[in-house]
Amino acid sequence: MNNFEALGIDEKIVKAITDLGFETPSPIQEKAIPALLNETTDLVGLAQTGTGKTAAFGIPLIQKVDFNSKKTQALILCPTRELCVQITKDLTNYSKYFQGTNIVPVYGGASIETQIKLIQRGAQIIVATPGRMADMIRRKKADLSEVRWVVLDEADEMLDMGFKDELDIILDTTPKEKNTWLFSATMPAEVARIAKTFMNNPFEVSVGAKNSSAVNISHEYYPVHARDRYLALKRLVDCNPDIFGMIFCRTKIETQEIAEKLMKDGYNADSLHGDLSQMQRDRVMERFRSKALQILVATDVAARGIDVNNITHVIHFSLPDDIENYTHRSGRTARAGKTGVSMAIVNMREVGKIRDLERILKTKFTQKLIPNGFEVCEKQLFSLIKRVHDVQVSEQEIEPYIDNVYKELDDLSKEELIKKFVSIEFNRFLSYYKNAPDINVNTSKEARRSENGRNFDDTKTRFFINVGELDDINKSQLLRMICDASGVRGNDIGRIDVKNSFSFFDVESTSEDVILSSLNEQTFNGRKIKVEISAKKDDSSSSGKSFGRTGGRREFGGSGNKENNRSSFEKPKYESKNNFDSKPRTGSRPRTDKPRRSY
Repeated sequence: MNNFEALGIDEKIVKAITDLGFETPSPIQEKAIPALLNETTDLVGLAQTGTGKTAAFGIPLIQKVDFNSKKTQALILCPTRELCVQITKDLTNYSKYFQGTNIVPVYGGASIETQIKLIQRGAQIIVATPGRMADMIRRKKADLSEVRWVVLDEADEMLDMGFKDELDIILDTTPKEKNTWLFSATMPAEVARIAKTFMNNPFEVSVGAKNSSAVNISHEYYPVHARDRYLALKRLVDCNPDIFGMIFCRTKIETQEIAEKLMKDGYNADSLHGDLSQMQRDRVMERFRSKALQILVATDVAARGIDVNNITHVIHFSLPDDIENYTHRSGRTARAGKTGVSMAIVNMREVGKIRDLERILKTKFTQKLIPNGFEVCEKQLFSLIKRVHDVQVSEQEIEPYIDNVYKELDDLSKEELIKKFVSIEFNRFLSYYKNAPDINVNTSKEARRSENGRNFDDTKTRFFINVGELDDINKSQLLRMICDASGVRGNDIGRIDVKNSFSFFDVESTSEDVILSSLNEQTFNGRKIKVEISAKKDDSSSSGKSFGRTGGRREFGGSGNKENNRSSFEKPKYESKNNFDSKPRTGSRPRTDKPRRSY
């Protein structure tokens, strides 16, 4: 099949998608559309973001829905407001030659009263985020009793964002006699549970392997010391002058700090994270979509469902904890058949995590060097030359000024003029990078073994703190506590390891005194905090053991018990409240909770 007519699509829909410029269906569309048009079946579609999943379910839905009726016949659930709006726009475009269509987007951050009115006018298709849709059901403002098709788009992302309960409520409200079409980039256990619970013998369509990355993405990693991450980031951006990309960080604090640093250093960047209001988020996304913004720094959760084409690069300022998050991050680029680059800035401890990613994704990661000053200047120079060569000259508008320009430059030869012109831009980078140091690190086994005998990052001190999973604290909460109490920036905090009844964290050694003095005065959930130095940067006798057993190697697939012999990406996730007594603990802490040399 090489065109949409051959898939059995209604001629009015073919005309509409032809108007949009589409002529050849993507692989997921070729497989899914005929099955959904010709069969009354449930379907599981596995494909990366940007492969045309919206058309894969949207076209059959438009063809099957009766637009002469005012009853809600189809419900599409997706993770974010941005994706909700995008799907609604796409379906409206596909159905523009049908009469009486009413496709309503329902999402948080907008007037629920307006959305209720649009639904009550007769919405044949509702496109919704789970939170707002569950709210509509609780208010009894949406009648789903006649729904015949439910689409779960980006199901893995919805579950990652914590919408499990809302999805269960919504799916339980819809009729049992319906078709459910589930589309996902990955197939974690929770997505498989939904398929088993709410679907009947689903037909599976897969483009690429489960938990795989898109074939047209180049995966690169750049080993540096933790203290040089930001310098490495700037060089990667400078060495790609035409970048239109996203930078991913783990925390909201780190995201905001990196974005502010980039803006202060003159880069066209901004941030996207959970602390932004909906108005701020909309403003940032509008600038990014229109390419008025060149670089978007984001957290994993904030970036879910972003559908922006032509992103050239994804840069992982810090690697995510889960394989699904890496897949979603890198899937922001190379959309709609284009190519893209996924760059990971890693420290010595994370090289092993790259090996885990290679094995699980079945994808080769290429180790590359952070460019030196000469390479950056060369890239910037020739980017300028290309822009000059390709610039469009407005002959009529510039004509009145040309004679005076010629007179001003008359004493310069052609060679002198070219040199002076390019130097305007070139001198700025030359002065900055003239004495730029080499920040690449040696990743050989010998170097890594040497690093293992002391703290991996010799600028940081490792601390013990007497709270852990039993206290209902996670990495993000611990990071926030450290930053709020001490005033230390998130960028100066390294690895955080949360154990059952205690935790470890790394902080720049210059902040030792402030960490000890500020945190030891704090409480968490009524429990007095106790912080001690677990391993100093020059304490080779203890720090090697500390990192060898409780640090990166066990979590990223190092030695230990059978559970820890697997990669962290393969470990099952459990909620602490299901495994531990969540009641507040009283009394003195057992001796086993104190830091020991065996860790």
